[in-house]
Amino acid sequence: MALATVHSRAQTGLHAPPVAVEVDLAGGLPALAIVGLPETEVKESKDRVRAAISNSGYQFPTRRITVNLAPADLPKEGGRFDLAIALGILAASGQIPSDSLNGHEFLGELSLSGALRGVRGALPATLAAARVQRRLVLPADNGSEAALAGDDAARTATHLADVATTLAGGETLWARPVAEPGDGEHQAVPDLADVRGQAQAKRALEIAAAGGHSLLMIGPPGAGKTMLASRLVGLLPPLEHEQALEVAAIASISGGGFDPALWGRRPFRAPHHTASGVALVGGGSTPRPGEITLAHRGVLFLDELPEFDRRVLEVLREPLESGHIVISRAARQSEFPAAFQLVAAMNPCPCGYQGDASGRCHCTPERIERYRARISGPLLDRIDMHLNVAPVTKKVLTAEAPEVECSAVVQTRVHGARQRAQVRSGAPNAALTPRQVDAHCAPSAEAARLIDQAIDRLGLSARGYHRILRVARTIADLAGHEQIQAPDIAEAIGYRQLDRD
Repeated sequence: MALATVHSRAQTGLHAPPVAVEVDLAGGLPALAIVGLPETEVKESKDRVRAAISNSGYQFPTRRITVNLAPADLPKEGGRFDLAIALGILAASGQIPSDSLNGHEFLGELSLSGALRGVRGALPATLAAARVQRRLVLPADNGSEAALAGDDAARTATHLADVATTLAGGETLWARPVAEPGDGEHQAVPDLADVRGQAQAKRALEIAAAGGHSLLMIGPPGAGKTMLASRLVGLLPPLEHEQALEVAAIASISGGGFDPALWGRRPFRAPHHTASGVALVGGGSTPRPGEITLAHRGVLFLDELPEFDRRVLEVLREPLESGHIVISRAARQSEFPAAFQLVAAMNPCPCGYQGDASGRCHCTPERIERYRARISGPLLDRIDMHLNVAPVTKKVLTAEAPEVECSAVVQTRVHGARQRAQVRSGAPNAALTPRQVDAHCAPSAEAARLIDQAIDRLGLSARGYHRILRVARTIADLAGHEQIQAPDIAEAIGYRQLDRD
């Protein structure tokens, strides 16, 4: 009887739990059985492994082979265990030494020829293996993301024969993974200098970026709402290394995969208004990340907000407050990060031209009320800033382009304000707890009187009151004020358009 154990990694949400691939060769009729809660793709690996071993110049044992994927209660999916199963069979049959497997983990799907194919979630697996001081061997297709974990954390190969030859003590056919350089054109971020006019909207974007505040823009078609929203990413501070790794790990487990050209760049996601609740927050029988997780540390832009299904929008309420989403299924539960910055846009009425000087709008008050009622009050209450975006006049559009601030200049001010907030409370102003609001957002006497009047006139909820204070704290940080002043409160109240309406 021969036994070999190979270490690998499963994929559960953003985590890569360890899996021990145990291979036993026994007497009896030739057969290959895989146990340990394998999904259909894992069960099918027996045929891929058999062909890959034979086509790589090795002998497939004509014995009774049992493959156990431990722990047995952890679901296993995908072709990620093919390489580990093949190496376990070769080690158990004595074709490669078992001791050579020590200190390594193996991940990769096999083609029938023995070539290695990339898998999802290579970066989380590489980071997890490095934490237990093992080196992960994986396909060359995953080399660019594995390189982000460090020079010595992983090795790549292109074929099963290369891996086996190296383990057998022959020529070293593994390679150090190399991060692919980003394409400068691909990395280009839309610049705020491209926007004509819209001084108030640009100011609102700067405040939203400085405090991490959510923003709703209301304006007619063609006013520039989408153009403004796409510029917010360029105003946000650069990602720290750990944050960039987190964003890359989320991309690694997603269907689209990790793009090396986007390393260190904050994500910008803009799902269509026909998106389902599962597409937005994630889900499925095997929970996968949705748009709010793919927008983690970046911007989620919802254009034509009232056109989204109301039940879909309601699922945003909890992650907007908590910064994460928990997806529960009968068999398992997965938690995904969702600290995104929400930017939404909508028209003022169904036709979009309410208040237009040309008189094109014929929407009745009842139609306008029904249109706006598609967005619930609790969701609107969770959006920090509401802003009217007026259309740009012909004079501004046709005039010679003026000298305006570019995104880099505004980003410098945003970064300074964020640093002040970080030193003071350890978090962006939008994430302040009620206790931190009381401690760090105390207004001056004149500012306190102004906000008291706003509460009486606008009928603000406790959440709306705290959101005004948080926005005012950001405005004060941008102005360099230690204490919130009356002009800061007045400007913050100005960004509660729907409360004023």
